[in-house]
Amino acid sequence: MRILTIHNRYQVRGGEEECYETELNLLRQMGHHVEVYEEDNNYLTGLNTAALALKTVWSQKTYDDIRLCLRQQAYDVVHIHNFFPLISPSVYYAAKAEGVPVVQTLHNYRLLCPNALLYRDEKLCEDCIGKIIPYPGVLHGCYRNSELASAGVATMLSVHRAMRTWTEMVDVYVCLSKFARRKFIEGGLPADKIVVKPNFVNPDPGVGSGSGDYALFVGRLSIEKGLDTLLAAWEELSKYIPLKIVGNGPLADYVAQAVKSLPRVEWLGYKSTAEVHSLMGEAMFLVFPSKWNETFGRVAIEAFAKGTPVIAANLGAISEIVVPDKTGLHFQPGVPKDLVDKVKWLLANPEKLAQMRLEARLEFETKYTTENNYEQIMNIYTIAQRNSNF
Repeated sequence: MRILTIHNRYQVRGGEEECYETELNLLRQMGHHVEVYEEDNNYLTGLNTAALALKTVWSQKTYDDIRLCLRQQAYDVVHIHNFFPLISPSVYYAAKAEGVPVVQTLHNYRLLCPNALLYRDEKLCEDCIGKIIPYPGVLHGCYRNSELASAGVATMLSVHRAMRTWTEMVDVYVCLSKFARRKFIEGGLPADKIVVKPNFVNPDPGVGSGSGDYALFVGRLSIEKGLDTLLAAWEELSKYIPLKIVGNGPLADYVAQAVKSLPRVEWLGYKSTAEVHSLMGEAMFLVFPSKWNETFGRVAIEAFAKGTPVIAANLGAISEIVVPDKTGLHFQPGVPKDLVDKVKWLLANPEKLAQMRLEARLEFETKYTTENNYEQIMNIYTIAQRNSNF
């Protein structure tokens, strides 16, 4: 199969980039011919806000490039991971003009929300869901803290809603969780075109021992990830179990200052994937304190692959990934006391913890392996080809 993959890279590498690259590598490993068309958000510095807004709505360069590419070489499917902001929805029209099926993976909530998070001012926000014009996101400057930049995103969403781009120009949408699928349906995407395919881990990192006697957080150091909840909980928990924090981001200084006053709490900064997996395998459990409705939660399934249970905030996709009393525990989002209680309970029940390690690994083997995911990808491409012919 020949696949043209489309991706607009972020300025800061994150989980979405890793998931995209993992899938790309899998397709190539399985013998498929995969070409990549990419833009990079590092080029945003050369564009003023007005120029960026226009390019976000329609990039003629993308349209021309993709049509030429599809004419020069036959492709079975165009798979878009991220078109925002430089590629634009014109990529859909280029593929359709050349008669090639279109698949769009929804890694975030950009089609529903100008800032793509459904999170504003440190709380969940769904003010723009279902609105023809997502004006609340403009009023609050949700994209890049700018009303003008947010207006550009809102214009793109509104124009393409009016053009029926979202309902007619994509053959299959791929959501990473049932939770995310429900949100996109609520926001107006056609339910019959949305399938659920979770992220996966490739290669299998193998089971760890869990003998490290510490808790672990892995993720971007940003406000929506619940670091305030995590650090507040460890004001009490540090005397019971050490905590290691892995990651970098805008709250790096905040974390660096906080750990100075918290005994047995350590910030390790950025670590490679291999180093992260090693830390996960030795950790007693992983903590996932996110305060926004994650579309998935890759670090949780990486922990499962290592046989490590997850204590997670009970919201968004992570609440369906982590099964309470089986692969981990849930706690009330943003409530440090409840996180403290759950950690203490797990520490007081070592037999249950040992069983959770077995269940976590089994969950990975059942749902998140390379083989399982490859089968799902191929099925999605078949559905896209069938839908495209209607």
